[in-house]
Amino acid sequence: MKFKIVTLFLLVFLVACKSSYQTVNFEKQNIPTAPNYADESSWAVLPTKYSEGLKKYSVADIDNLKADVFYVYPTLMMDKKDLRWNAPIDDTVQNNSIVYTAVENQASPFATSGKIYVPIYRQAHIKSYDLYAKGGKEAFEIAYADVKKAFEYYLKNYNNNRPIIIASHSQGTNHTTQLLKDFFDEKPLQKRLIAAYIVGMGIKPNEFKALKPMTKPNETGGFVSWNTRKKGTYPKNKTVYNGAVTTNPITWDTSKATTLEQHKGFLYSSGKMYSKALKIVITDGMVWSTNPKFPMRFFMSFMKNYHVGDINLFWQDIKENAELRTKTWLKNH
Repeated sequence: MKFKIVTLFLLVFLVACKSSYQTVNFEKQNIPTAPNYADESSWAVLPTKYSEGLKKYSVADIDNLKADVFYVYPTLMMDKKDLRWNAPIDDTVQNNSIVYTAVENQASPFATSGKIYVPIYRQAHIKSYDLYAKGGKEAFEIAYADVKKAFEYYLKNYNNNRPIIIASHSQGTNHTTQLLKDFFDEKPLQKRLIAAYIVGMGIKPNEFKALKPMTKPNETGGFVSWNTRKKGTYPKNKTVYNGAVTTNPITWDTSKATTLEQHKGFLYSSGKMYSKALKIVITDGMVWSTNPKFPMRFFMSFMKNYHVGDINLFWQDIKENAELRTKTWLKNH
C-alpha cells in the first residue's frame, strides 16, 4: 500500500488536472457514523497498535518514552468522482492510506520522541475547500468534532499528565490549529506542550493568543509551520502565504537559506534516507526548495508544489529537532 513519494506528487498533480468535482448536496442523513474512541478500531495508531513500518522508526521499548505525540493526518480523500463529503471510519482503502502513507511518512519522525496516537476521523473530502459554502463547512465541522472527541478521550484515558507534541499536515493542521485554541492556548495544558508542528497551511504569527512561533531549535511551548514549493515558483494567488509563519525546517532558527551540507535527510518511501539532498530559501511565507537529489528527481522537476512532501523532505531534520525539544522540555520540568 505504500506509495512512493514521487507517486504521491504525481497523484496530486493528476487530481488537480481532472475535470470538476462530481458532487451531491450535503445531507445530514448521509453523514457517516461517528467513531467511538473507546474502541481501538477507531485509532489508526496507539502505543499498542503500531504498524511494522512505524515500528522500524521507533525505539525498541516504546514504554520508556516519556512524551506523547498526537498526530492528525492530511486529506487522503481526493477522488473527484467520490460523492461523499466525509470518509467513514471503516473505509478500508482510506484506513490503509492513513497507516501506510500518512503515518509511516509523516508521524514516523516523531516516533523516537514520544508514544504515537493517531485517531481515525471522518476527514473532509478535498472538494470541501473549493465548495466550502456548499457543504464543505459542514464536512469540516464533522471532521473537527471527531478530532476534538479523540483528543478528549486521549487526555482522559491515555495521557497521564505526560508532555505532548502536536503534529499535523494540511487538513490535519486546520483541525489541530483549532485544537490548540480549545485545549492549549492560555489553558493549563499549555504547560505540557513540548511543541506543535502544524505544517502545510498558512498560519499567521498572531493565530493564537499565547502560543508563539518558535525561532530557536531547542525552544519549547510554541509552534512551527511552513509550506514548501519548488524554488522560484508561486501559487496562483501569489500573496496567499504572505505573512505566514515560515519556520526553517533545517536550522530551526531565523536563517533565510541553507546549504546542501546542512540538510540532514529526505525520507523516500522505500525507507532510504537521502541526506544533503536539497537547499532551501525562506521567502514570501514559503520554503523554496531545490529539486531534491534522489533517483526519481526527474519526475519532480515537473512539480511546482511540494506540499505533499512538507514533512518527508525534512524527515531527519524533524526527527532530530523533535528529540532535542523533548529532551529540553524534560530537562526543564
